[in-house]
Parts: sequence; C-alpha cells; structure tokens
Amino acid sequence: MSASLSENASAEAGALFQLPTREGVQTPVFWQAHAAARATVLLFPGGGGGFGTVTQGLPTGANFLVRSVPHFLAQGLNVAIIGRPSDSTDLGYADRLSPNHLQDVAAVLAWVHARSAAPLWLVGTSRGTVSVLAAALQWQDQGRVAGVVLSSSILNPSKPGALPRQDLAALRLPVLLLHHRDDACAVCPPDAVPAALAALRQVPLKKVVWMAGGGPPRGDACGPWHWHGYIGLEREAVAQIAEWVTQPAP
Repeated sequence: MSASLSENASAEAGALFQLPTREGVQTPVFWQAHAAARATVLLFPGGGGGFGTVTQGLPTGANFLVRSVPHFLAQGLNVAIIGRPSDSTDLGYADRLSPNHLQDVAAVLAWVHARSAAPLWLVGTSRGTVSVLAAALQWQDQGRVAGVVLSSSILNPSKPGALPRQDLAALRLPVLLLHHRDDACAVCPPDAVPAALAALRQVPLKKVVWMAGGGPPRGDACGPWHWHGYIGLEREAVAQIAEWVTQPAP
C-alpha cells in the first residue's frame, strides 16, 4: 500500500509514504494514526534499517518495534516508522551519525509534527538507538522531541555511535532504557546499562526497565527472535514504553 503526501493515512489502517528528505532522495515512512492519541512514537528499527513492505495496513518487518505496531496502537499511540532512504541499502553504525541521515530524520520529524500535535517520542532498538541518541542531541533545544526510549541499546564502545561514544552527559531529555536481562548480543551487554544510566547526568527523568523471561529464543543472538528482540515479551515491552511516553516517572 502506498500513498502520496497529499493523502491522509487511514485511522483504521497504516499507510506507506515516500517523503522527499534530500535532493533526489526519498525516505519511506510508515504512519498510522490513533483517533485519540496520547503521544506519537517515531520508531527507529535496528539492523540495516527498514520495515519491510506494508501489507493490509501493517509493516511486514521482523524487527521488535516493527512487528509490535499493533501493540503500540492498542496503547493509544500514533505510530510512525522511519525507513531506509532511497540512496542507501544499509544503515550502518557510522551512517546513523551522518549529516545525511540526520537531515532525513529532521524532515520526517517535521512531517510527523504536521500530522499530529501529540508529544513526539523517539524510540529506537539496537542499532536504532544510535540514530535516536544522535537525533535527540541534535534537536533537544528546538522543542521537536519530548524524550527518548533506548531499547536493547548499543553499549559496546567498539561500535561507532554506541551510547558510550556519544555525549550522554549533554542530553537533557527524559530517557527510558529498556533491556532484557539475558540479552546475549555482544554489542548490547546488559552489564553496561548501569554505566550508561549514570552518564545521563542532565536528563530531568531517567529510568531503567529490565525485561525477563519470554521466549523461546531462536536464531542470531543479535536478531529479532532472540532475547535481544524481546521474543515472547512484545506486548509487555510495549506496555512499558507506552507508560513512559504518556506519563514519564523515575
């Protein structure tokens, strides 16, 4: 399902939009509005980015955030997902820090704000947390972003854009860190979460939520169907995110 910028996304089904974000470049955005939205979440999937196709009003990607769209909607939230721009086949770590990526994100932010006045939260998982933190640091003084959710965060400093390599101490927006206790992905070690939380010295509100259980995990430990992707805990994880974005509290 595809729609032009002049068309309104259905309240019953999501739609795919192709946004011109740079000269000659379009960035796909999935959008689904909630009639009584309490907030809007702009989702940044992990891996190489992207959310698959849109079939029967829902994205088909396997990423935790992408496959959880129905749970976000059930929590009374507008849902937007930023995809991979037309001039890229992969959003690597360094790509997510680039001026081109941040320009694409800025265009998507403006477009989402034009569609809803609800508070806008940036929500990233895994490699998506690199994008979220970079974007939040870029625009936190412009009133564009209400706060951030960093899920299964990239914490191994060997990776460009890992949370410890960005300026966590400069962030001044509310932050939720969501992590599975058994996350076995080498770049997202659970034991590095407390240090990341401590480094957020200027945020007005911050919280860690630890998830446990779920399963059964399968496949790559950094993939969507393992603890890293909250397998079997999607509804519960989204409920924690929704509680934070609608009523953040330590």
